[in-house]
Amino acid sequence: MVVEEITEGVKNVNLAKRYMQQHGDVELSALGMAIATVVTVAEILKNNGFAVEKKIRTSTVEINDESRGRPFQKAKIEIVLGKSDKFDELMAAAAEERGEVEDGEEHA
Repeated sequence: MVVEEITEGVKNVNLAKRYMQQHGDVELSALGMAIATVVTVAEILKNNGFAVEKKIRTSTVEINDESRGRPFQKAKIEIVLGKSDKFDELMAAAAEERGEVEDGEEHA
């Protein structure tokens, strides 16, 4: 189970990096127990120099659960990250390590 969680976390980090590459910013949001995953992804991106924190919002949202018969509240977090100054350089270095070709040119 722990290995699956780590694998899912790595996928989320890679997806966030691709999104930042295309759009500049990424907003990560989660409810309830998923908050820990979103915070972990944000911290990995920040600690590895890919992202800078722009905004963090916390709130509670009301969820209607038909099985309980009444609404209940869940914690919500939204984290907005932007590309760091070193983002493009780090992404290029990672692509080079994987042997990927950028801009149609092969690196010798």
